[in-house]
Amino acid sequence: MMADGLFERFPVDEIFGAHNIPGMPVGRIATRSGGIMASEDNFVIRVKGRGGHAARPHMGVDPLVVAAEIVLALQTVVSRSVDPSQPAVISCTEFITDGIRNAIPTNVTIKGDTRSYAPEVQALLERRMREVCQGICSAHGASVEFEYTHEFAPTVNWPQCVSVVVAAASAVVRADQVEADVTPMMISEDFGAFLRVVPGAFVFIGNGANDEPGGVPLHNARYDFNDQVLPIGARYFAEVARIRLP
Repeated sequence: MMADGLFERFPVDEIFGAHNIPGMPVGRIATRSGGIMASEDNFVIRVKGRGGHAARPHMGVDPLVVAAEIVLALQTVVSRSVDPSQPAVISCTEFITDGIRNAIPTNVTIKGDTRSYAPEVQALLERRMREVCQGICSAHGASVEFEYTHEFAPTVNWPQCVSVVVAAASAVVRADQVEADVTPMMISEDFGAFLRVVPGAFVFIGNGANDEPGGVPLHNARYDFNDQVLPIGARYFAEVARIRLP
C-alpha cells in the first residue's frame, strides 16, 4: 500500500493500531513509548548432501545430520555472538527433507525467522548464521545455500501519540487497567512500516490469560479470538477519534 502511494494519495496526521494479546487479561490495554515490537527477518537454509541407502550411510553425505547440527549450532548465535543487553531471537520452524524411510535424503531445507530491534543486530545475526551454516557444511562435505530476507521493521511508538492512547484507554477500561510502559515483545507487526513515516502508536488489548477464554497463545492450533474484546477495541478506537478530532 505504501509503495502504491497510500499516504501521498490519502494524507493522514496520525495513525493508531491495536492487536489482541493472549496472556493478558480481558479488560487490560498496554502500550509504551518507543520500541514495542521487534523486526522480523526470514531465513531459508538449503543443505545438499549425497543421498543413498539407509543401510550404507558411509557411501553418502547425510544432510539430515548436517542440518540437525546447524539447528543446534544456531542456538548459540544469540547466546554467544549478540550483546546480552540487545534483544534477539532465532527460531527454526520447519525441517523438510526429500528422503523416505529406507533412504538417506540428498536435500534438507530449514526455514525460520529471527527477531531483533537494532539494524546492527539484524546484520550480525545474518552474518553469523551464514558463517555457521557454511562452516558446518564444509566440515561434513556438504554444500549450503543461505537465504535471508527482511520482512517487518520494528514497531516504534511516537511518544506524543502514546499519551493519546493512554488517555483513550483509561477512559474505556479505567486507568488502573492501562499499562503505559509494557515490556517490549519480540513479536512483529507490519504496522511498524507505517510508524516510520506517520506519527502514531500501537496498543495491545488483553485477549485472556492462563485458562481463561482467549488464553491460548497466538499461532497455536487451539487459539481462539475472544469476542469479549470486540466492544473494548471498538470503544477504544472511538475514544481515540473523539480525543484527536474535537
